[in-house]
Amino acid sequence: MREGLVAADAGLAGDRVVAAGSTARVLVAATARALRGMDCADLGHPGPVSRFPGAPDPVRRAAATRAAGRVALTPAQVAEVDAERVARWFVDQYPRRSYAGAVLGSPHGAAAHLAVALGVPWLPAGFEMTAHWAQGGVDRPGAALEHGAGLAARLLAGNDDLHVRQVHCPASRGALAGATVLLAARWRSLPAAYRRFLTDRLAPGAPVLLLRDARTWPVVDPGQGHSFQVGCPGSGLDPVDFHPDSHTLRQVLRSAGGDAARWEPPQVSSPSGYAEHGVESGFELSARDWAGRAGRRLHRVLFPRPEALSAAIADLYRRWLRAAGKTGDRLVVECGRLLDPWQVVRAGMVPYWCENATRRSVEGVEWWLAGSEPFSSVDVLPEPPGVRSPALAGLPQWLAVAGFGRRRRALDRTSARGYPVTSVPTRRATEVLRAQPYDLPVPPPLTAAEALEALRDSGTHQGLLVS
Repeated sequence: MREGLVAADAGLAGDRVVAAGSTARVLVAATARALRGMDCADLGHPGPVSRFPGAPDPVRRAAATRAAGRVALTPAQVAEVDAERVARWFVDQYPRRSYAGAVLGSPHGAAAHLAVALGVPWLPAGFEMTAHWAQGGVDRPGAALEHGAGLAARLLAGNDDLHVRQVHCPASRGALAGATVLLAARWRSLPAAYRRFLTDRLAPGAPVLLLRDARTWPVVDPGQGHSFQVGCPGSGLDPVDFHPDSHTLRQVLRSAGGDAARWEPPQVSSPSGYAEHGVESGFELSARDWAGRAGRRLHRVLFPRPEALSAAIADLYRRWLRAAGKTGDRLVVECGRLLDPWQVVRAGMVPYWCENATRRSVEGVEWWLAGSEPFSSVDVLPEPPGVRSPALAGLPQWLAVAGFGRRRRALDRTSARGYPVTSVPTRRATEVLRAQPYDLPVPPPLTAAEALEALRDSGTHQGLLVS
C-alpha cells in the first residue's frame, strides 16, 4: 500500500512496520483512495491458505506460518521502529489539500465510511506489528508474555511515547499466535506528524472527531509501558472461554495445532482494562489540548461495541443519501478487510461493516436489519478469517442476512468458497461493488454538525456516547 512512502532519514519504512492486513493499515489506504476518487482494486493479496482450499489443516497451518514469518519483524528490526515515521507514513498517504475536519481514533470500518462522507481523512490512534517468535507455541501464553516483554523493551527504548499491548489470541490468529507475536502500539499523545498535518491541512475552524472503542478485557500489566492480554473481543469469545478448563479453549487449541494441557495463562492484574483497540487517555488529552490551542472543537464518540457504530453510520448514510434525492434502499454488508468506501459512495449504497465473521458480529447486523426499514437489495461480503473457531458464523447465518433484501439477496460466492479457512483480498470487495449500477452524482459532503446530529439521533439507543 503506497510502496516507497518512507521518512527522509534512515529507518524502517512505515509499510514494513505496520502489519500487512491490519485494520488500521487497510482503512487508511481505503480512505486515502476514496478521497482521491479511487477504489481499492490494487489492495490486498490472497493469503497463503487460499492456494490450499482442500488441504488438511496441518498443511494450511504450515503454509500460513511460513508466510507470516516472511513479513514479521526480527527482534533487531523491532528496535529500529520509529513510531513518528509510522505517523508520517499514515498522513503522507492523503492528498495534499485543505480538509473540513478529520476523524481520529480506534480502527473501525464505519469510521472510514464516516470520513469519506465528510470528505476528510481518517487517522488511527495506534498500529499493529508482528514479530518473530522462533521457539513459540500457540498453547504457551506465559512464554509469549516473556518473549513479548523483551520485544516491547526494545521498541519502547526508542519510542517512549507508546504503550504496547501484546495480544495472544489463538482463536482469532490460529497457528500464527504460536509463530509470531502481535504488538498493538498505541500513541500516548498526538504524534508530531499528526499535529503538523492537522495544523497545515485543516480549514480554519474545522472540527476533529475522535472515535473510541470502549470494549474492555482482562489485562496483565507488568509495567514499563507493556501490557498483555490472552484472547481479545474480536475473537467472538468471552474472557472465561480462555480459562484452562474451558471446552471452547480445547476446541480452539486443537484447531490451531496446540494442546490445552500445556495452557497456563499468566495472572491477570486488571480484570477490566481497555482492549487492544482502545485509545490511550493521553492521546485524547493531547488531541483536546491541540484543538483548544488551535481554536477548534474536538468531539468524542464512544462506542461500547463495533456493531453500535456500524448501525449508526449505516443509518447516517441512509439519511445522507435520501437528503440528496437517492433511495438509500440498497445495502452492502462488508466484513473485515472486504470494504471499498469509494465504490459504496459511487453506487449510492448504505454500508454496514462487520468487524469479522464471528456469530456476534453477524447477529449485530441481523438485529439492526430486523429493526430497520426494509432494503430492496442486500449484498453480503463475508471475509473468511482463515482459521476455524467455535465462535464463527456459518454460511447459513450469512445467507440469512442476505435474505433481508426484498428483491435482491446476494452472498458473494467467491468469499463463500472455502469459507472459513481460505482468504480473499480486499480488492474482492471492489470487484463486487463495481458490478453495482452507478448512482451519480455523489452527494455533497456531510458537515460535521450534520454527522453529529445523525449519530445522536440514531446512535443513542445503540449505546453511543457523543460529546
